[in-house]
Amino acid sequence: MRVALPARTALAMALSLGAVPLTAHAIDNEALLAQIKALVERVERLEAQNTQLRSALESDRISENEPELVTRLKAVEARQQALQTPTKKLEAFDGISVEGSLTGAVQQAGRGALADPASGRSRSNYRGDVAVTLPGGDFGKNKGTVYVHARFGQGDGLALRPTYTGTANSTAFGGDDPNDTQFTVAQAWYQLEVPFTERNVLRKTTFTVGKIDPFVFFDQNAIADDETRRFANNVFVHNPLLDSGGDVGADRFGFAPGAIAAYEDTSDKAMPWGVSLGAFGAGRGASFSGSNGKPLVIAQAWVSPRINALPGTYRAYAWSNARAANFDDSEARHSGFGLSIDQRVTDSLTLFGRYGHQTTGDVRFDRVLTVGGELDGSSWGRGADGVGLAMGMLRTSSRFAAASAADLGTYGHAAHGAERIGELYYRIHLNDHVELTPSLQYIARPAANLDGKGITLVGVRARVGF
Repeated sequence: MRVALPARTALAMALSLGAVPLTAHAIDNEALLAQIKALVERVERLEAQNTQLRSALESDRISENEPELVTRLKAVEARQQALQTPTKKLEAFDGISVEGSLTGAVQQAGRGALADPASGRSRSNYRGDVAVTLPGGDFGKNKGTVYVHARFGQGDGLALRPTYTGTANSTAFGGDDPNDTQFTVAQAWYQLEVPFTERNVLRKTTFTVGKIDPFVFFDQNAIADDETRRFANNVFVHNPLLDSGGDVGADRFGFAPGAIAAYEDTSDKAMPWGVSLGAFGAGRGASFSGSNGKPLVIAQAWVSPRINALPGTYRAYAWSNARAANFDDSEARHSGFGLSIDQRVTDSLTLFGRYGHQTTGDVRFDRVLTVGGELDGSSWGRGADGVGLAMGMLRTSSRFAAASAADLGTYGHAAHGAERIGELYYRIHLNDHVELTPSLQYIARPAANLDGKGITLVGVRARVGF
């Protein structure tokens, strides 16, 4: 049997052999033994250093008694970990975005325009919006997104004489307690994006469910849908039949639980298009205090052609709300259809138009038309500024006209014809975060009262965005 000896043992035996007198080549053997002895001593020193290195590396602590090599290695590792920490923190925020704004407004009107002249001719308010978009996880090629929007504010704005206009100040966000700030989780929804191929998202379907602002997904408009930056009168922010008229059926803040399915095709850059279908809680269901049955159902189709290389979007939609309210407050099904158009006609001018037509339901007004535009300040060296002008007509329905003529005690006057509204504003871009917008509004024949005096409102709005 052969036994393998450790290197140190073999070298020690070789040294012991050196003690035996040799008769041949003694001088050469003595030199060889001296080299072997030196090699053994070097191996022992290396093993001792190796043991010391292993012991030092087993601890994360740095000591002045450790070998210099270990100290340097631990210092390099510490620096590397310090550099990786910010990177890991940034990776944790990947896909997260936050945006928000704080808007304040003040409006003034003549005493004859007010429901209660003794309450004062002016009102101020503020409103804040903070929205967070979070990654909602990937499912193969499908991508999820979580969206949460909080809104807070104080102040109801001016209370005017009866008008068809829902409000002349759409930024007002007051609560039950005028002495306290109103706060609500306005939106909280989950969206799943499903592309039709692995790498191509030019054709995709999206599914959205949660608490939603229906006007984020329907009746959109490029220059007539943001009351914090453009038109303040409610009839120019959304379709008046849905919003001022109440057919949208949302809660008192304009939100409702719902679900939306949408398809869009942007493969043809000259003619992208899409369709969507949504169902939202209406009546008490909109505020989570009643059944979700009989929802508001709305369907929309859109196309975005480029006319003379300038962008525009043309939307057509129809709705049905089984829990809408007639002008006598009875519950009934309301339905209708509408159009929302925006088109840039020059590099600095964009026009818009909306039309709404009520097909069923006893409503105060059943035909609406709003038109207008915004011109940016490029021609006078203020490209980020904007001047906007809009006009609208809300036509009285025949049934409301007959009812108001028969019962002046309830309605206060005989409604006939149309209420007419106009708004003019100039948006001043102070810097990348702050805008100031003075405005002028006029409401002619409020609530279609032929004898009613017109209402004039002046106001100024300030917005800080991030």
